[in-house]
Amino acid sequence: MVDFRVLYLFLSALILLNAQEVNGGLPAKTQSMIAEANRNGPYLGLVSPNLFEMNPLLQSPSFTSSNFIIDIAGRRFRFGTIGKKEVILVMTGLSMINAGITTQLLLSFFNVEGIVHYGIAGNANPSLNIGDVAIPQYWSHTALWSWQRYGQGPEDELPLESNGDYTREIGYLKFANYTVNVTNGDSYDNLLNNIWFQPEEVFPIDGTPEIREHAFWVSVDPFYFKISKKLEGLELEGCINSTTCLSKKPKVTTVQRGTSGSIFLRNAAYRSFIYDKFNISPVDMESASVALVCLQQRVPFIAIRAISGQAGGESPDSNEADTFTSLVANNSVTVVVEFINQLSANSVLSTSCSTYVP
Repeated sequence: MVDFRVLYLFLSALILLNAQEVNGGLPAKTQSMIAEANRNGPYLGLVSPNLFEMNPLLQSPSFTSSNFIIDIAGRRFRFGTIGKKEVILVMTGLSMINAGITTQLLLSFFNVEGIVHYGIAGNANPSLNIGDVAIPQYWSHTALWSWQRYGQGPEDELPLESNGDYTREIGYLKFANYTVNVTNGDSYDNLLNNIWFQPEEVFPIDGTPEIREHAFWVSVDPFYFKISKKLEGLELEGCINSTTCLSKKPKVTTVQRGTSGSIFLRNAAYRSFIYDKFNISPVDMESASVALVCLQQRVPFIAIRAISGQAGGESPDSNEADTFTSLVANNSVTVVVEFINQLSANSVLSTSCSTYVP
């Protein structure tokens, strides 16, 4: 009888523990740690794609760790301060999906006042160079397409366009325009035909559930962008040692537009196309995802990206991008730290992310 009671108590405790974890979505210990962390908020969320982009900030003398860490769903949230700002650092991993998941976890579990996304990026703007730090006013996801059937063209309606699912308003890329080895005057075509760029469906928290809105260009927070303009004279690293330096002194600059997609862009023709078509500067795999989550959650956001290469523009034999990767990552952190210092000095209520089609 005693053995039965012991077994009954053990099974009851096990069922109760499992119920807590399933119903709450997180272990009770983790929930308690989140509650403790949020009592010290709000925080500025610092989001980066990789450890080699995060580590320079973790090692920066400007960052003071609280030695408080919470692991949730494969992500590690590190707490500390930069100047007077309480911050949470988290690494997303590569790609739009990872960045979106991580950003949503950050905003769902923690008391976050705004997000600074940072790291390195490719570049489509010929006026920018390796080591420069670009801060765009708008971000887009340019890898969401409607791929048109061969034989159809700009005058033909896209499938589901009449339902509002797809649009021809943003523009398209015609593959035939990039055919090579043809003689002047010869007609030519391409079976890949056209891809039409599409906006994302978004569902803002202050909208009607399940009623979609659309967003292609997502604005960073206007107040954050205003602060970023004060960083344009900031001194950046130009050398990794006494003999190895960038060919041009790096600079901080605000630009009109950046873009993202789960594509590692190393193609000069496409780089030129998106610059000519959309006036794109930095090109990466995460920022637009972070922007789209912040837009829907109405949380202020900005992205700071240091240029690591010309997205296919360098000579195939050039190793300049690889040589200066650590310098480029350090430059992004330098700008992030100064942005946070300026934000602390100019603390006011800022507006949330917004969509705009300039």
